[in-house]
Amino acid sequence: MKRYKLYTYLIAGTLALSSCGKDFLKKLPQGELSEPQVGNKEGVEGSLLGAYSILNGNVSGTWGNYASAPSQWLFGEVASDNAHKGSEGGDQPYMANIESYKATSVNDNLSTMWQVYYEGVLRCNNTLKLLAADQSGKKEITEERAKQIQGETKMLRAHYYFYLWRIFKKVPYLDENTTADEALKIGNDVDVLPKIEEDLRFAVANLSEQKYNNDAGRMNKRAAQAYLGKVLLYGKKYPEALTLFNAVMAGTDLTSMPFWNNFDVTKENGPEALVVSKHAINSNGNAENGNVGDMLSGLSGTAPVNCCGFYQPTIDLVNAYKVDANGLPLLDNYRTNPYVSDFGLPAGQKEGYELNVDLSFDPRLDYTVGRRGVQYLDWGVMPGDSWIREAVTGGPFVGIKTMIPKSLFAAQAAPGEPYITGLDVNIIRLADVYLMAAECEIEAGSLANALKLVNAVRTRAASLAPKKTESGVNAAKYNVKPYPSFPDKNYALKAVRFERRLELAMEGHRFFDLVRWGIAKSTLESYSAFEGAIIPTYKNLVFNANNEYWPIPQEELDRNSNLKPN
Repeated sequence: MKRYKLYTYLIAGTLALSSCGKDFLKKLPQGELSEPQVGNKEGVEGSLLGAYSILNGNVSGTWGNYASAPSQWLFGEVASDNAHKGSEGGDQPYMANIESYKATSVNDNLSTMWQVYYEGVLRCNNTLKLLAADQSGKKEITEERAKQIQGETKMLRAHYYFYLWRIFKKVPYLDENTTADEALKIGNDVDVLPKIEEDLRFAVANLSEQKYNNDAGRMNKRAAQAYLGKVLLYGKKYPEALTLFNAVMAGTDLTSMPFWNNFDVTKENGPEALVVSKHAINSNGNAENGNVGDMLSGLSGTAPVNCCGFYQPTIDLVNAYKVDANGLPLLDNYRTNPYVSDFGLPAGQKEGYELNVDLSFDPRLDYTVGRRGVQYLDWGVMPGDSWIREAVTGGPFVGIKTMIPKSLFAAQAAPGEPYITGLDVNIIRLADVYLMAAECEIEAGSLANALKLVNAVRTRAASLAPKKTESGVNAAKYNVKPYPSFPDKNYALKAVRFERRLELAMEGHRFFDLVRWGIAKSTLESYSAFEGAIIPTYKNLVFNANNEYWPIPQEELDRNSNLKPN
């Protein structure tokens, strides 16, 4: 799919927007053209596209930008109870420190996150400066389009700051009026969340429903409403967030939108996609605009994609998909008699392992997790350890939402590197909004409305086709049914939180949800006791209040004496 129509214009070098990389706070970007050179209509539009391009978490190249992935798989999932780092135990030790809550200020993943998203902020600020120059001078851009550009740019800036805020909490705020010298002196002692809200409110007020040039990846009013609602939800401003969510949901029927379309590279730009990082493999095979952030999630060994074996679902997550005879989640006791596939079996028993197809699961399990004995895309039946890099530490399961069918490698993957694909990443999708709105309804005391929203998500899940075994039988007794009622607020909250896990697993939300709900410590230490009893690597994890966010990178502290460490 196309990322943006004008990317060829950027790539060709007609507008030489370049990255300032790691030194962006030291000086103006290397190779940046002066404002007179780009201060025309094409220059401003090109600068805006350059700001959009950071949505995929990549400044340049393909390797190394995993921590800044738009999916936020490392911080949002590996740091939670949903995913293991994967690969080999000793591979990427700084990632292991993220997983075990032992990261320090020299962790390179933190530097990557900081540098990439401040690069996005800088590009947004430059775009606003160029636009202001046009509007105070030649006015090649119409007043209407100027407002749209401001709206798109400010929404992008809000997104980049929101990602930084979730990870670091205390970050310096730089806008289009900040000079390079000032940037080195601004501290991180003022909360940036009000500024994020301010940018999003501007976007809501000034963007239209119609996306500029009909470019699918552009920001529009509905996307801005969803994002502002999310930020307000984080701030526990439930009534206003609900108003925005209701506007986004108006006229929609989630049950008619196929779940798997969100992860099908041939079905993108559908009605569920709200805020999206667009990805593409260029016609010449260049993959820099591809989904480079998720590239490590490719499988290993004999799998059709055999690099790099990271990002494996936990045993705890898999067991969360168990259901009772009524098709409802086991909210309080899903860990009883845990299903572990063939994990820990002696070699002889492992060789003869057969999938138990009589277990009762929510069908979303096998659209989220690859497990032995179950059909995996068009790759064949998942064989177990031969697709896993190191099962003894990573566990017996693999992810599926970031992979594409083998039949599409030629068209949608980098030549010789099928772990880099053109698959888009949903930053906010409609089911996410339904469930955030359900939280707001619960806080408002409207349990019946919350029930309808959660059950819409579950009804849609019930329509998923059963996954099959090699012999063609259903791989489980799939069953998912609506909740008959929410008897009280506590039950309703537990249900909607559990539903977010089931629906959005491996999409980068889980850790941040646990933190904003105030249950990160109890949930993650309980998870450690369960998972660690099966895979000793995860025993005795300790989660403290300061683990709800991450250290400011040391090189940034060294660069700016006004930054205070977390």
